[in-house]
Amino acid sequence: MNKAIFFHAGCPVCVEAEQQLAVAVDRTKFDVEVVHLGQAKNRIIEAERAGVKSVPALVLNGVPFHINFGAELSALK
Repeated sequence: MNKAIFFHAGCPVCVEAEQQLAVAVDRTKFDVEVVHLGQAKNRIIEAERAGVKSVPALVLNGVPFHINFGAELSALK
């Protein structure tokens, strides 16, 4: 199964994106994981390595897609 990781920081922009986009991903094709980087700071390095520059972002099969603009990853460290 393909992997989808939705990284966010809990801000209003991120929560809206999660409610609209992360739930729209076809779960028969993707294993979807939602990661709140404000609560899981240990996962920030993983997001950076995946190419995430800002959140909210959806990483599909290792390719980052930035959605709107909530916060830069550097602000979460």
